[in-house]
Amino acid sequence: MSNFELRHKFPYSLSGRTLKKMLPGALLALLATPTLAAEPQQGNALTLGGGVDVTPLYSGSDENRVTTALLLDYSMHNGFFVSTTRGIGYGNSTGKLDYSTALSYRAGRKDHDVDSDSLSDGSDDLRGMGDVKGSAIGALGLGYKVTDWLHLQLQAEVPFSQRDNGAAVHFGIISPLYNSSENTVTMALTSSWGTGNYMQTYYGVSSSQSAASGFSQYDAGSGIYAVNTDRILTHP
Repeated sequence: MSNFELRHKFPYSLSGRTLKKMLPGALLALLATPTLAAEPQQGNALTLGGGVDVTPLYSGSDENRVTTALLLDYSMHNGFFVSTTRGIGYGNSTGKLDYSTALSYRAGRKDHDVDSDSLSDGSDDLRGMGDVKGSAIGALGLGYKVTDWLHLQLQAEVPFSQRDNGAAVHFGIISPLYNSSENTVTMALTSSWGTGNYMQTYYGVSSSQSAASGFSQYDAGSGIYAVNTDRILTHP
């Protein structure tokens, strides 16, 4: 997945503003910011933004869909935040280390085509595979600022509902490519690893699914399932 986002910050309340599409996935939670902030915030901050997502129809598909990516992120000076990318949670930093915990949502997957603005993935190619229900998840994150131009992040994604869907871990490398008083351009690279249950849910084929879909039965083991890049332009 390769994303480009444009953000503009407003230091006032978000009341009255709504979003067409909510994107609270853990992967975006990892990439949305260098985890809360590398430096302490002096007050509440509102970030609004938008861009274009070019993503597979479903994870593992060789076909893509283009969707709008909208961002609303409200961070309070005490560390609490409400965000369409990070969920609802708390984060803070001490020295070069930052940390966060949040309640978020992992989108499901349909075994038929979905609208371009649907939160769930899906394709008619998956007929007979059945739907994968979305999960409420806990997202636990740690970040470390190695230098001013290199940030490392680790995030665990653990489901509270639909727990058989499995857990995932994301590792991110974030680097500011350009920084001025007017704009900041950031590049982020993330790899994602899934448990055996996660991999079987999204990449495996059970005997019953094989009979219904025609796909060969496949037992997926734990492992890396995705590598993603993000490019983010922030205009204060």
